[in-house]
Amino acid sequence: MENFTSVPTDFNVFPFSYTADSPPFLSGLFSVIYLLGLLMNVLIVTLIYVDKQLHSPMYLFLCNLSLVDLCYTTTIIPKLLHILSSGNPKVSFRQCFTQVYFFFLAAETEDLLLFTMAYDRYVAICKPLHYHSILSKKVCTVYMVTIGFCAALNSSLITVPTMKMSFCNSTTIHHFYCDAKALTKISCAGREIFYLVIYFELFFFGLCPFLCSFWSYVKILQVIFHINSGEGRKKAFSTCSSHLIVIMLYYSTAALVYLLPPSKYSDILDQVFTLLYATVTPMLNPLIYSLRNKEVKTAVKRLLWSKS
Repeated sequence: MENFTSVPTDFNVFPFSYTADSPPFLSGLFSVIYLLGLLMNVLIVTLIYVDKQLHSPMYLFLCNLSLVDLCYTTTIIPKLLHILSSGNPKVSFRQCFTQVYFFFLAAETEDLLLFTMAYDRYVAICKPLHYHSILSKKVCTVYMVTIGFCAALNSSLITVPTMKMSFCNSTTIHHFYCDAKALTKISCAGREIFYLVIYFELFFFGLCPFLCSFWSYVKILQVIFHINSGEGRKKAFSTCSSHLIVIMLYYSTAALVYLLPPSKYSDILDQVFTLLYATVTPMLNPLIYSLRNKEVKTAVKRLLWSKS
C-alpha cells in the first residue's frame, strides 16, 4: 500500500472522475462559463462606475457583488482548466489552501452582501423618505469595510483548522477544486475542530443572513400588498424580483451541498451543486439583474449611444 504523510506536499484533484482519457468537453464547458461570467460581471462593474445615474447604494452593492462573483470563478476555474488541459492533477499544499481561503472569503462576502442588498430594498420600499439618511455614503462604506473584515476573519478561522488536519489516508480529492468538505473525507485526524468551526460558520454566516433577508422580504411584501396603485405595486415588486431570484438560486444550491445525506453518489452530487452556486450562479447574476432592471438596461443603451 502507498504511504502518505500527515502533511503532504501536494494533492491530486480529480474533477467528475476525470482521467487523461476523458473527453475534452469539460474543458470547453468551464471555459465558456468562466468567459461569460467574466464578461458579464466586468460589464456590470464598468457600467456602474461610468454611469453617474447608477451611483446609489443599491448599485454600489451590486458592483461589489459582481467583484465577489469574479473572485469566486477566478479562484476555481483557471486552475481547473490547467488540470483538464495538461492532464496533471497535482495541486501543491500552498495552492490548495490558498484556494480554500479565497473560496470561503468569496462565499462569506456574498452571504453578507445578499443580506445587505435585501436590507437596502427594505429601506427603499418600507422607509423611502429616510432612504438617503439611513444608507448614506458613509454608512455604505462602513458596511462594505465591515463585510470585508468579517469575511476575511471567518475565512481564516475555517482555513487554519483545515490546514491542521492530518492527511494520512490519501491525497486524492474527488472534486473540481480543493474543497474543504472533500478534504475532510481524506483526513485521518483533526476533523473535530473543523466541524465545530464550519457549523458555527453555517449558522452565523449562512442561516442568519438568509433568515434576515427572508424577514426583509416578508416586510416588503406586506408593504407592496397595501399599495393601491397597480402600477406602483408592479414597480415596487420589479425592484426586488431580481435580488429575490439571486437569493433563492444561491442559497438553495449551497444548502444542498451540506444537507444532502451521504450516499454512493455524494461525490458527484457535491460537485454538481457546488458547480451551480460557485460558478453558474456568478455567471447568471449579471444577466438576471440586467434583464429585469430597467435602469441597468437604460444605462447600457446610454453607454452604447455615447460610444457610437
